Amino acid sequence: MPTVRSLQGDTVDALCWRELGATTGVVEAVYELNRDLADLGLVLPTGTVVQLPERSPATATPVLPTQQLWD
Repeated sequence: MPTVRSLQGDTVDALCWRELGATTGVVEAVYELNRDLADLGLVLPTGTVVQLPERSPATATPVLPTQQLWD
């Protein structure tokens, strides 16, 4: 499982969005992998080591179709 360190001012959902590109279902998985993470508060201390779940197609950012304005 990949691990990352939190940056100054990081929350779990911000960290998930930056590293995995998703938050839905991912934040819950991060708390499952890191049982003591909730005890640290909303804003994680800088440098906190966080285990992330494996990136799967379900957590990948969907590709949205592009639209042309003048077609």
